[in-house]
Amino acid sequence: MRKRLVERPRLLLHLVLGALAASLLPMVAGAQTQGPLKISLDDAIQMALVHNHALLAARTTIQQSEAEEVTANLRPNPVLFADWDYLPLFTGSAMNATYLNDSTEADLGLSYLFERGGKRQRRLQAARDVTAQTKSLVADNERTLTFNVASQFIAAELAESALDLANEDLKSFQNTVDITQERYRTGEIGEDDYLKIKLQLLQFQTDASQAQLAKVQALSDLRQSLGYESVSASYDIAGAFDYQPVHVNLDDLQMKALQNRPDFRAAQQGVAAANSAYRLQKAIRAQDVTVNANYSHVNSINGASFYASIPLAIFNRNQGEIARAQYAIAQAEEQQKASSDQVLTEVRDAYESVRANDQIIDLYRSGYLDQAKQSRDISEYAYQRGAASLLDYLEAERSYRAIQLSYRQALASYLTDLEQLREAVGTRNLP
Repeated sequence: MRKRLVERPRLLLHLVLGALAASLLPMVAGAQTQGPLKISLDDAIQMALVHNHALLAARTTIQQSEAEEVTANLRPNPVLFADWDYLPLFTGSAMNATYLNDSTEADLGLSYLFERGGKRQRRLQAARDVTAQTKSLVADNERTLTFNVASQFIAAELAESALDLANEDLKSFQNTVDITQERYRTGEIGEDDYLKIKLQLLQFQTDASQAQLAKVQALSDLRQSLGYESVSASYDIAGAFDYQPVHVNLDDLQMKALQNRPDFRAAQQGVAAANSAYRLQKAIRAQDVTVNANYSHVNSINGASFYASIPLAIFNRNQGEIARAQYAIAQAEEQQKASSDQVLTEVRDAYESVRANDQIIDLYRSGYLDQAKQSRDISEYAYQRGAASLLDYLEAERSYRAIQLSYRQALASYLTDLEQLREAVGTRNLP
């Protein structure tokens, strides 16, 4: 009977552990079978906007500016003061209630500074205008970060496409080497041709290794912009590295840029902030009034006094700061015009660059890519059957690789210029 009582807790423990292991097994299996994370361009941009540390640091400037609004809206603190005079510390006189009441003086007072000219309201408005400008500047950081992430993503796509091309060429050329080796074994070609084509394999293997390194480095650079801890070390990209035709009008793009660009909006808000600062300096010109109320006890007599003071604005009427604020308005207005010119210029430059690269892509896609592949395939087929020389085949292979790689680089330039146009317009949705 006692043995059964001992075995029951053991049986219960085994059942609990078994159930726990069964519940954890699918989770472990899922973790083991889960592959590297793949992200799209939109995913990459969103992750960067959430996790990029430089952007997060810039966003704190908004909270700092909002804290300045709190400070600007504060009223002056009242001042409490008290004193007790003629205490007999070193005279030898007796310090009793009669002496303290009849022979000492005690004062208790309160003073307050009344701001005139609407200074507090002007300070608050000036601080709010600075906050609005700060928000636009942070939004401009987001615009720049979006372009950087898109450019790095395209660079990773180019590296991946170049790696696929290098692996495809290596596999194809390895097949040619195998066929050449068989032809050499049967005596159809000489040892010199066999060694030449076998040595050429080194170039294909080197291209594949360099392409692999380029992809690793491109993913590493992109990971830094995303926020290093936001993705795993084994992450990868998922995107269509392909031609994206766009049909846009320059005038529409420039108009949309002036509406959307946060840096231009910040320049406009800079003019408003400069005007607020000017109005604040004019308000500071008004002299503040200090009001005091005192209670005094002197020689057993209780009394009260009230008085006010105000500076006489004879010499200092804040002339210098008012003049400086006026010049600051003129400076902000010129900066706004400069920002407008910069926006229009950047949109035009990006637009023309997209058009130029679009024409280059059209040239490749008009037939040169197919012709290069056909030339390579014909030369490879003829060489494998002894109908073409080794030099002709190698030249066709080099031309095919060069054109394919040049097309991918041109495509990457076109896609990057398209992202540059989106950045210049200030939106990813082009009209």
